[in-house]
Amino acid sequence: MGRPAFGVLALVPAAGFLWVLSLFLDGTFRDDGELNTNIEWMAAAHLNLDFRLDPLAGLFSLIVLGVGALVLLYCWGYFDSNPRRLSIFGAEMVAFAMAMFGLVTSDNFLLMYVFWEITSVLSFLLVGYYGERASSRRAAGQALMVTVMGGLAMLVGIILLGRQTGVWRLSEIGEFADFTTTPHITAAIVLILAGALTKSAIAPFHFWLPGAMAAPTPVSAYLHSAAMVKAGIYLIARLAPDFNVVNTWHLVVIPLALLTMIMTGWMALRQKDLKLILAYGTVSQLGFIAAVMAIGSREAMMAGLALTFSHSLFKATLFMIVGAIDHTAGTRDIRKLSGLGRRQPLLTVLAVLSAASMAGVPPLFGFIAKESSLESVLHEPLLVGMPRNLMMVGLVVGSVLTMAYALYFLYGAFAVKPLDHPSGGGTSEAVEQMHPIRLKLWAAPFVLTVLTVLLGLWPAPLDAAIGFHLDAIAPLAPGEEAGHLALWHGFTLPLLLTVIIILGGVIMHWRRDLVAKAQLEEPALGSADSAYDAILDFFRRLSLRLTASTQRGSLTGNLAIIFGVLITLPIIVVVLGERTDVRLMLWDTPWQALASVVIIIVAIAATQMDNRLSAVIMVGITGYSLAFIFALHGAPDLALTQTLVETVLMVVFMLVLRKLPTSTEWKQSPKAKRLRAWLSIAVGLSVTIIVMFAINARTAEPISRFMPDLAYEIGHGSNAVNVLLVDLRAWDTFGEISVLVIAATGVASLIYRTRSFSRESRRPTLRVTGRRWLAAGVETEKQQNRSLMVDVATRVLFPSMMVVSIYFFFAGHNAPGGGFAGGLVAALAFTLRYIAGGRAELEEALPIDAGRILGTGLLLSAAAAFWPMFLGRPPLSSDYWEFTLPLVGTVTVPSALLFDAGVYLIVVGLIMHILTSLGGQLDLEEEMRKQRARDRARSMARAAERRQKVRVAPGGASGGPQPGVDGAASPGGQPAGGEIPDAPDADPKPEPGPTDITREGDEK
Repeated sequence: MGRPAFGVLALVPAAGFLWVLSLFLDGTFRDDGELNTNIEWMAAAHLNLDFRLDPLAGLFSLIVLGVGALVLLYCWGYFDSNPRRLSIFGAEMVAFAMAMFGLVTSDNFLLMYVFWEITSVLSFLLVGYYGERASSRRAAGQALMVTVMGGLAMLVGIILLGRQTGVWRLSEIGEFADFTTTPHITAAIVLILAGALTKSAIAPFHFWLPGAMAAPTPVSAYLHSAAMVKAGIYLIARLAPDFNVVNTWHLVVIPLALLTMIMTGWMALRQKDLKLILAYGTVSQLGFIAAVMAIGSREAMMAGLALTFSHSLFKATLFMIVGAIDHTAGTRDIRKLSGLGRRQPLLTVLAVLSAASMAGVPPLFGFIAKESSLESVLHEPLLVGMPRNLMMVGLVVGSVLTMAYALYFLYGAFAVKPLDHPSGGGTSEAVEQMHPIRLKLWAAPFVLTVLTVLLGLWPAPLDAAIGFHLDAIAPLAPGEEAGHLALWHGFTLPLLLTVIIILGGVIMHWRRDLVAKAQLEEPALGSADSAYDAILDFFRRLSLRLTASTQRGSLTGNLAIIFGVLITLPIIVVVLGERTDVRLMLWDTPWQALASVVIIIVAIAATQMDNRLSAVIMVGITGYSLAFIFALHGAPDLALTQTLVETVLMVVFMLVLRKLPTSTEWKQSPKAKRLRAWLSIAVGLSVTIIVMFAINARTAEPISRFMPDLAYEIGHGSNAVNVLLVDLRAWDTFGEISVLVIAATGVASLIYRTRSFSRESRRPTLRVTGRRWLAAGVETEKQQNRSLMVDVATRVLFPSMMVVSIYFFFAGHNAPGGGFAGGLVAALAFTLRYIAGGRAELEEALPIDAGRILGTGLLLSAAAAFWPMFLGRPPLSSDYWEFTLPLVGTVTVPSALLFDAGVYLIVVGLIMHILTSLGGQLDLEEEMRKQRARDRARSMARAAERRQKVRVAPGGASGGPQPGVDGAASPGGQPAGGEIPDAPDADPKPEPGPTDITREGDEK
């Protein structure tokens, strides 16, 4: 649909806004009314999906959804072109509205944290919209780093609070008896506030928000004025009424909020970019809101919520107006703007009204919110004496600065500047050449400005909505009168303070030259942005030094460090901890001792082998001996799997080793041998001791005793191992097979590098070609000379192995086998055909793209996991069907067979990827390399032969120069050279294949 799609997208939050508004109008929230939805999920981990829409969540939902709808509508007119990333931008904006709505309606603390971090990630993506700009990338990374780290600290605080109080839901906070006596409550509050303060850009975390102005203006108008930064304000509003009894709460929030309000208000007066003036003003206003809201009383909450609404209205409007100016004039620099007010009168009126509301000028809604804030602080019982006086001074000074930078913004954007101004005075060039501002750019700010004026003249509707929440958190005592939002309260001290604020701001703007001289070149408290860079640099240097000391570039050195830690830490724990009695038997049967002796002998032999192939075989014998021990312990499934895996590993090692020298050339010194020997002995001894103590430390009955019964009753299978993999612990298996898919893709990528490794798929065949026993042809000499015995053995064994594979697959639910074992047998069958006939035979055996096999397997396993949910059952629930087949009898088919089929295909796809890349592709590259070498040799031989023919021409006599020989003149008058540069019979240079092109630089 192009850019008009933003108008359609705006309908979604608009519908949500109207629905929430209807809940306020029909009285749903009256008398502590609320809407609840509870979906039980992992209740033991407190991860239930609990949602609650109460009056406070409804108020913030109106901001999130209402402003979100208008900003999406504004995007329709803001963007000129429609690049592909614009559609992604639209999706991210709607997703952000969803995440914010989920955040304010979450009743579960941990669920709220999930939405909290989703907003951080989406903010990162939206701020980094112009990813080609270094400033956008830095701003996005900075915003993500600060808010996510604050969120992680908040998570620790939530868990600490839940562990100490048992409170895991926001609705349970008011029911808790006394937070003042709760252990570690101070640490929990500080950690939770770390998340709230970082999200709302409260000092010392204020620096990320001005940097985020690198985002498109709609992002600033939504995330950084009405939505994301309000998440911290919401959390403070939710917790303040109950946490304000703890002294830490006020000591952390109020001083930092007041410092933010004054400091960033002063910083706004030195900015030259209209968006940066608003950005620092936003941070200042957030400090104002947080300071008032943190008090936690009924009157302070009313004032704080009024401030939150007024800020969302005027700041979103001002950002959209700046976006319209930037969009049409091509600049936001106040040094290039002059005369815009005369050129755009409608835009000027909207900006003046919104800026006046920001400054608290009557009769706008910002004035009502600011006056109620001053009134609440003046008469607040929780603030007595000096704390109240200091807070009042801070609010007044901050408000004077707000008035000053509001006038500074209006003057810089719309005024006619004098002739000595950098813009040139009069009507500047940027304003002269600006495009007309159309309806789609001024409609959204017009709506918000109208609301600012209407709520200033008639605040009763919002006052009633806020009253629903206040009645729920702080019911009035009998005979007590509630405060209300109103335009006129008479001649009061807050009204006098408002006059002082306005006059002070006007004087500061009038003498802005003096203010400019008072602005320091370097911030008095230092640059928070530079401090952020210094912290990152410190940890970067620390990580480099730590890595340099532990990761020396030597594989053996890295392993030595890992093994050293493995030896040291567990042994220290065993020595210092409580130890149990140790009971140990050497063996149950002498066969176990025999297998152990074999493992020891071949392990020692592997360390003495110089031949790589022999060493791999020795290591493989240890794996086969271990499978023998599994079988002796009554674990045929483990023994079968171990045997098959060991065989596949041997094949993979062979494929890699054929590209390496036969023997190792490096010889270690006797001292190094002794050190490695002692290290290996220490590792073996320490691991044995730890396992011995761990096994003997068991006091509870092992859960493994119940596994066979659970496998039969729940998974309908007698093979507990297989049922465990595809049913009882199938989530683990699903994660593991996903890792296998990633590993297979990684192996292929290492070989193919930047080239595609997909291929056309067709139906597999097994046919006889001429007198050969395998399907592949015999075009080359190498194929003609391959072993007939291997061909015959492969032809005989392949069908048998495939039958065994299918048997393991179907029998695995009740007998040794399963999808993993069956897939390994099938993979070995295809491996046998590759060994016998090379890549051509592998192509004939299974000419299907390995990626498709892997993808199909993953989809089958996912389908088995999720289809029970469509039947109203938990994921991975098992079912089975029993029916009778002629000549076969009763057959039972479990639903887990579908999951096992996915495992089967993934194992086959993994091995096919390995055979195709480590096998077939390396073979092809080797053949191409040899062919290029032969072509070069032939070309050089022919060139040498031609040169010889030229030097010894027919009829020439030794001594004098002959025509065409060694410097004599040729018949055509051209001087003859020693070589003919372009002989007509020379072979053309072979056309480069894919490998030639990608490896041209390497060959040079």
